[in-house]
Amino acid sequence: MSPEHRFIPSLSAGQMAARQLKGLKWTVAHACNGSPFYRQRLDDAGIGPNSIQTLDDLQKLPFTTADDLKDGYPFPLLSVPQKDVVRIHGSSGTTGKRKILSYTRQDIDTWQDMFARCYELAGLTVEDRVQVCVGYGLWTAGAGFQLGSERFGAMTLPVGPGLLEIQLQILEDLQTTCLCSTASMALLMGEQVDKLGLRDKLALKRVIFGGEAHSEKMRRQFEESLGLEHSFDITGMTELYGPGAGLECEAHEGIHYWADLYILEILDPATLQPVEPGQLGEMVVTTLCKEGSPLIRYRTRDLTRLLPGACSCGVCMPRHDKIQGRSDDMFIFRGVNIYPGQIAEVLEPVPELSAEYQINLHRRDGLDHMTIKVERNPGMSRTDDAGIARTVADEIRKRILVRSEVRVVDAGELPRSFAKTKRVLDDRNDD
Repeated sequence: MSPEHRFIPSLSAGQMAARQLKGLKWTVAHACNGSPFYRQRLDDAGIGPNSIQTLDDLQKLPFTTADDLKDGYPFPLLSVPQKDVVRIHGSSGTTGKRKILSYTRQDIDTWQDMFARCYELAGLTVEDRVQVCVGYGLWTAGAGFQLGSERFGAMTLPVGPGLLEIQLQILEDLQTTCLCSTASMALLMGEQVDKLGLRDKLALKRVIFGGEAHSEKMRRQFEESLGLEHSFDITGMTELYGPGAGLECEAHEGIHYWADLYILEILDPATLQPVEPGQLGEMVVTTLCKEGSPLIRYRTRDLTRLLPGACSCGVCMPRHDKIQGRSDDMFIFRGVNIYPGQIAEVLEPVPELSAEYQINLHRRDGLDHMTIKVERNPGMSRTDDAGIARTVADEIRKRILVRSEVRVVDAGELPRSFAKTKRVLDDRNDD
């Protein structure tokens, strides 16, 4: 029996399907009637405002991409009159133009309720104190975490990113119980808490983190250094309201996503056909009630897999695995397609090494070379560095089928980030 929640609805499979079909019909009609872009795109596909009769009709709809957002700058996908837009958020684009999304009043209300579900799923109460240390402004992160916390009813401490000394002061003086950050920021905070001996002075119990791919080693490292009871991986993107599109529960059996607010497909990024159940593929999302900038089969480029069956926590919402990376994070090295997460998986079981690594790609004498720098765990001896490096290089060659040079470096030598850590430095075009 599903538990009772203030914000998370309890729906049977039939009720969920009915809600999704109603939302899909509304979204297609709304986009077709309100957006010149969608009207043309749907017309080209032979789809009209009343074409959706079953959920299977989703497969007939055309895809939307990040390029469509950039091409439609500054108001891409806009499906309401501009006078109904109450807020703009955006994320950076590779061409210099940002991906701008428009929000109506109802969109903001939906987003804050959606995010309140995340705090509820993470086991927070109104007695908790939530420290938000992610970016504010055009980026959705800070606004989303703050909106959701306030809607949920917890005390909100909107510190923003960076400012490490102030972050630690607020953690201690205001007795923060939940920290909201990137995984890199949590790792950096944990290192400083260890260094300054602050753990026993803190009330911190939970971290909600997201915004970048992470390894389990990285997660264990900041959980231990911060003395946490739980940490929770959160998903989201500016195009889909912002952060808060899904979260782990305390059972940690995958990420529950809000299937009553958007439909999630997992497709092969090359063929755009559904993958087999449990197989890795690209997340493609279709919103069900988004007014300002609705999404129809939007290719997120995020890679994950659907998880079958019910979660032991009792929440009815379906689940997907953590985000493994992005299809456009892939780099090609000597003809092999590689994702940074594959390197992290090789490093995962090596106890002498920390979660911090950096991949350097360069060209020498006409050949591509890969150097992987990885930090030694604090307190570990340098004596075995050469042997550990050989072992890791051999494992990379065995599992990923490429040769690399592995260098073990001192703890703290690699750059730290308050946001997303840049794992791949590709200098091949400079050589």
